[in-house]
Order: sequence, then structure tokens, then C-alpha cells
Amino acid sequence: LAQASRQEPRRCAPAHHRSQSEPSRAGAGRRPTMFNARKKILKEKGAAPTDLEEEVAKALFDIEVSPSSDIKADLRDVYMSSAQELEVKNRLALVVHFPFRVWKTVRKIQGRLIRELEKKFNKKHVVFVANRTILDKNFRRKGLQVRPRSRTLTSVHESMLEDVVGPTEIFGKRTRIGVDGSKLLKVILDPKDKDKENVEAKLATFSAVYKKLTNKEAVFQFPEV
Repeated sequence: LAQASRQEPRRCAPAHHRSQSEPSRAGAGRRPTMFNARKKILKEKGAAPTDLEEEVAKALFDIEVSPSSDIKADLRDVYMSSAQELEVKNRLALVVHFPFRVWKTVRKIQGRLIRELEKKFNKKHVVFVANRTILDKNFRRKGLQVRPRSRTLTSVHESMLEDVVGPTEIFGKRTRIGVDGSKLLKVILDPKDKDKENVEAKLATFSAVYKKLTNKEAVFQFPEV
């Protein structure tokens, strides 16, 4: 009995120790949203998303769960792979990249989704681009007998051109060669889209984004009446 009485009572952990082991309530409501928003981005090789990419992913998730959204069903299977900002004439453009496997769905809702994102990102010009793989002339080393035309440099750059101006369509193209041998691509856009979605104000943005992606010069314009 004497030994039993000498046993020390169990001590409670100090309050500051408990607070470290228990999850903090502060910001707990935000976590489910950020966790669900993370489903809207899939980076290559498991890389961590940047703050900008998390912001875009959250915006995509917010549009998807918005009761008033008419594209929520299509957006459910859409996720992005990266995002970057580009300065164009004293304003920022937002370039969002999507995996090619979801691009067909993105194209279907491209105009409406760009409109929603531009509202959320303070009227920045938003441009969508699909990820495409370019196969160089050493493609046989990768075990391929034939290089698909869609994987050539020329074809991928042509497709990027269509991505950048979307949902506006390309009406025609001309290449002008300068005296010094430099090439300038003139891209004529569909005249029926001239007054839509502030497209005319985005022509410089299209040029800057295309140059950033391909290192090629291009000028975008509507046909002269």
C-alpha cells in the first residue's frame, strides 16, 4: 500500500504542448477549398505549384462549384498543368496551359471560361494553350518508325497559333520576308469576331504570347474593309 501511495499521478501535457499536437482551428475552413482546388492542377513530375498556379486552380474550382455557372459540368473534368504571367504594354496577360488530353473539353467552353477568369483576375488578358510534344528529327531513337505530322515543330506552332487566338478563328495567314531575311507572320482573324469579347484590344497580347511560346514574330489583325 505504501508503494502504491508513492506513485505519482499522471501529469497532463502543458497547454502549449497540446496546442502543437492539435490542429489549429484558424484557417481550417479554408483548407477543404484549397485541397479541392488542388485537384484542378496537375504539375509534371509532381512539382509543387506556384502561388499564381494555386490562385488560378482555385478560380477554376470556384467557377466549377458556382450555382450560377453554366459550364460547371464541362469544367468538372478539366484541370491545368501550369500558369504564367506576361507583361504586355503595361498590363499583365495570364497564360494558362492545359494537358492535351483535356483540351477538347477546354475548346468547347474556351470563350466562356476565359470571360469568367478575366473577371476574377482584374481584367487581365487570359490566354489558353494546350501542351503539345514536339518530336525532332531523331524520333527513331525514341522507338518510333514514323513521326506524326502533328508532332513536327511547324505543326505544333500552327496549333499554338490557333490556341492563342481562341475562341476567335484564323481567317488567313501570310508570311512577309524582310530584306535581312527575317520572317514576319501576318495572321488575319475572322472579321465576325472583331467586336466580340474585346478581341481587338487583345491583338498585342496574342503577339507577345506567341513570341514567348515559339520565339517567332507574328502580327494579328482583322481584314481591312
